[in-house]
Amino acid sequence: MSEEVLINVGPGEIRVAVVEDGVTVEFLLERTTEDAVLERSGRAGHSIISNIYLGRVQRVLAGMQAAFVDIGLERAGFLGAREARCLSELQEMAEGELPPISSCVHEGQSILVQAVKDPIGDKGARISANVTIPGRLLVLVPNKSGVALSRRIEDEADRERLTKLVEEIATRLSALGVTGEPAGFIVRTAATTATPDDIAADARYLAEEWRKVREIEKRSTPPHVVFHDLDPVARTMRDYVSAKTSRVIIDDADAFVEAQRYCRRAMPERLEALEHFNGPGALFDKYDVEEAIETALNPRVELASGGWITIENTEALTAIDVNSGRYTSATGLEDTSARINLEAAHAIVHQLRLRGIGGLIVIDFIHMNDPANIEKVVTTLREGCEEDRVPTQISEMSEFGLVEMTRKRVRDPLNKLLTEPAYAHGRPRYKTCATMANDLMRAIIREAAQTPGRRIMARAAPDVIDWLERGNPFLLDRLRQKTSASFELVPAPGFPRERLDVGPEA
Repeated sequence: MSEEVLINVGPGEIRVAVVEDGVTVEFLLERTTEDAVLERSGRAGHSIISNIYLGRVQRVLAGMQAAFVDIGLERAGFLGAREARCLSELQEMAEGELPPISSCVHEGQSILVQAVKDPIGDKGARISANVTIPGRLLVLVPNKSGVALSRRIEDEADRERLTKLVEEIATRLSALGVTGEPAGFIVRTAATTATPDDIAADARYLAEEWRKVREIEKRSTPPHVVFHDLDPVARTMRDYVSAKTSRVIIDDADAFVEAQRYCRRAMPERLEALEHFNGPGALFDKYDVEEAIETALNPRVELASGGWITIENTEALTAIDVNSGRYTSATGLEDTSARINLEAAHAIVHQLRLRGIGGLIVIDFIHMNDPANIEKVVTTLREGCEEDRVPTQISEMSEFGLVEMTRKRVRDPLNKLLTEPAYAHGRPRYKTCATMANDLMRAIIREAAQTPGRRIMARAAPDVIDWLERGNPFLLDRLRQKTSASFELVPAPGFPRERLDVGPEA
């Protein structure tokens, strides 16, 4: 299998696509925004996942077994009892039993917490008191001893070798006083192909990062961010580039330099995989990523056989319905159902990754009677999810043909990132002003490359132009830095939200 990672950097968005054998299987998006309180809330426009905060407990709600912690964002972070239990005064608890939240934290208390989920909708960030420092090969777990391994490291010989090696490294660091306190490690999948020296170097780097966190914590007043995770490009290199990645293609010179800098420090063996894309054309157009994104915004996904699946997101869960369409097997209804369900299972795994769908998912497969066919479909679903970076759990199929599964949710799915409800427009959702404004800026950059020296006229719906000119004028400054072309934004009252017209001035 050929895997490539594509990084597209625009004035308002950094977009990452993972492409396997020419097919886009994962897509990540981070928007750039102005932030007047960077020192408190995090780096502007970036995900806050893995950032560590010195927070102050605002409220403790015994009925919810949770607390709300001020970490300097618009909404307080949510700390559940499970994520706070390491702070509990009650050390001995029965397995599976959670301590009362009041034994973990109290109002007004200053505590160190880490963001584990970005703010989603009207919900604040999900946070945990189980603070960790992520690295390329290891994850440092302060105040805990022992070594744990990624669930994706399955070979027993590798597990035994890595456990022994990292235990020895942890012992040496502790004896030298490098960690400053007891510390354990989680071994990441990338460590299976790393040398012992590389793993030891990663451990020392993480220990130094933790020492810095403690120093900042001592001189800070909550709420305050004491640790920033890597910027999007370096984070992509750390989390998405592996030994099986043949190329990392980046279409921005500064981002390319940033990726080189990270590689030299953390993964020099992947330095040769980096490529700077400088045209002709746009990187995502060349690899049909734009088309894949558009397809992922459509609830209906066509199957090669003529059947289809329909994906509907709700607040509570994601419902997926499998339909046979025009396909009929000559051998009968059972064979038809089994073939469509197997094809749908492959498509569902792909769509869950591409769309970033998390939480509870219920799949309504076409009814089958043969237990062997039922087992094949569920096994296909499980085997497909083994390649997923995000943890999943899958139930057996019920007598009604339903399969329940969960996929860890850390961010909004693609349709919520790019679209919003369109209550009065005769359709369920349409693209947001932010989405269309970023599409407009990309169209201007594309046109500037195709018609150098010409002034560009960019027409769009008034609310899209207003979002840029009045709401986010700093993005226009970034656009001017990215392209030397002169352009004019023209509000077009008759344009629907999703129509753009970009071309050289007549």
